[in-house]
Amino acid sequence: MTGRLPSDMLQKTSEEPRKADNVLVLVRHGQSEWNRLNMFTGWKDVGLSEEGMTEAHRAGALLKEEGLRFDSAFTSTLKRAHNTLDIILDELGQGKLPIIKAAALNERDYGELVGINKEEARKRFGAEQVHIWQRSYDIAPPGGESLKDTAARVCPFFERWIVPELQEGKNVIVVAHGNSLRSLIMELDKLTPEEVKEYSLATAVPVIYRLNADGSVAEKRDLAA
Repeated sequence: MTGRLPSDMLQKTSEEPRKADNVLVLVRHGQSEWNRLNMFTGWKDVGLSEEGMTEAHRAGALLKEEGLRFDSAFTSTLKRAHNTLDIILDELGQGKLPIIKAAALNERDYGELVGINKEEARKRFGAEQVHIWQRSYDIAPPGGESLKDTAARVCPFFERWIVPELQEGKNVIVVAHGNSLRSLIMELDKLTPEEVKEYSLATAVPVIYRLNADGSVAEKRDLAA
């Protein structure tokens, strides 16, 4: 890649790229400790649960069965995502692959909901209001981000830093979060704001895309299916 990311957006580790097929793999991180406790997490930097680590190993095994190898890897700066990526790459025998960690790929900020159990939030604010905050496109929780706000940082990052890798014919894996990936999938799949409300990603289940030269989707497979 050419150019440089701002220092607060980028951390880099090292090593070896390889031959690829222009494949993009998106993976939501494995179950986190706060997922397990049914709490709003957002930018809180919590680790994987035991189940989340197991899920990450399973994701790596699925990708190994697919015969996939990667040239580039991107993740957020939150440890539940980059720990999931580390486990996947270890399963593939690619533990030394270069990794870009970018805050642009972080989960949406849930603002004042962070740290609150979701059932407690429904009791406090009403189930309908919490559902709107969770699933709507352009309505943010108090002090937080909407999915539209999240897309405003995820999609430009994707276009600037990941699309050029794919255009070079590389295989790229992105391990991030339910909402940061939903905002990207909305763009890739051309979903409407109404359609994206119904779209969910399971933890640590790879979604495999092959893109055309113009960036449109040639093929998509969800390994949860």
